[in-house]
Amino acid sequence: MKILISILLISLAFSTVQAQEKEKEKTLEADKYIENGLISLAGKDGLSWQTRAGDFLFKPYTLIQTRAIFNYYDDEGLELSEQDNVLNSGFEIPYALVGFAGRAFNKITFNVALNAATSGAALLNQAWFDINLRDEVRFRVGKFKTPFNQAFLVQNGQTLFPILPASLTTRINLPYDINSVNPKLSTGFDIGMQMHGLLKGKLEYQLGIFNGTGIDVNTATGSLSDENGLPSLLYAGRLAYMPWGVMPQHQGDPGQLNKKALLIAASTSYNIEANYESSNDLRAGFEFALLSNRWYLSAEAYLLNMDFVERQQISPVYTFWGSYMQAGYFVTNKLQTSVRLDVMDRNSIDKDGLLFMPAAGLNYYLSGHNLKLQMMYQYLGKAGHATQFEKDDDDNGMSEHQVCVQLQFAF
Repeated sequence: MKILISILLISLAFSTVQAQEKEKEKTLEADKYIENGLISLAGKDGLSWQTRAGDFLFKPYTLIQTRAIFNYYDDEGLELSEQDNVLNSGFEIPYALVGFAGRAFNKITFNVALNAATSGAALLNQAWFDINLRDEVRFRVGKFKTPFNQAFLVQNGQTLFPILPASLTTRINLPYDINSVNPKLSTGFDIGMQMHGLLKGKLEYQLGIFNGTGIDVNTATGSLSDENGLPSLLYAGRLAYMPWGVMPQHQGDPGQLNKKALLIAASTSYNIEANYESSNDLRAGFEFALLSNRWYLSAEAYLLNMDFVERQQISPVYTFWGSYMQAGYFVTNKLQTSVRLDVMDRNSIDKDGLLFMPAAGLNYYLSGHNLKLQMMYQYLGKAGHATQFEKDDDDNGMSEHQVCVQLQFAF
């Protein structure tokens, strides 16, 4: 009898352990979709609340970036007596984000983030939820990152440099005095819906429709195109191949110094009647990223083709392109060095001349991801312009020397 009772007790304990392990695996499986595009959340306990049944999970987070920045502008040979070469320098807070992400009913994940460093519609940085049917089929609706440019798709708090490549964030130059129609090569955040998924753990796809008005507009403003009869929206798609498994959403992580991943991706988008209904903008991009132990390498090339609508009465079609390549290496477990070369054809392929921006930086992780110090220097050079006037005009509004020191807190 004693032996029988002992066997029953052991069996009961074993069954309990198995049930707990299965429940844990189920929770981890559901948690893998919890993300925010800012700092790593999946698989990290941190500060969170969960119902006893485990069907609802709530994780608050914050990201604060404070930087000191110095910008020196070339006087373009004007030699004015009161020329100010140092502008837009001092202290700034680009991001003061407070948000929460979570899971509901084991099928829905969600994320909301507010950026107190901005105003207007951009105050709402993100607001979306995912319906996760399976790895291969997921649906996202709300305000989130459009599927274009890996520099934007990686987590904002885990980038090699504190400032994005200028070729993505600088407005192009047009030979018309219409400042509102000068777009950027990137698409950034927008409101819309997206179907996405991971096929066989290696192939990721994203297909989405967005307003095409960017992060600064939270309302519907589109119309019906006069030329092709389609709604004036942004239609976007991206396909990424990752043969060694999913590429992490960071550009170097002190907690993953023994990981390897490779990403090759292509993306495209078509923004109908973009820029105040002035042009149909076609974008295309190519991405490469390699994570190998202490090394992180990435490169992107992208173009923007602007075809003005008929009522603008502008016949030329303008094409602009940009590209960058960058590398990072962990010298120690906390110190990461980085270099980047950024190139931009800002005045279109119809005119000679390129802008090139080499940069170097250091990242020091004082306390994992929670406290991070970033430093960078960037130089702006010009080459190939036909005349001195075109050379001076091409970098209008861009600093020749830029120094940035940023301290970041994330939780």
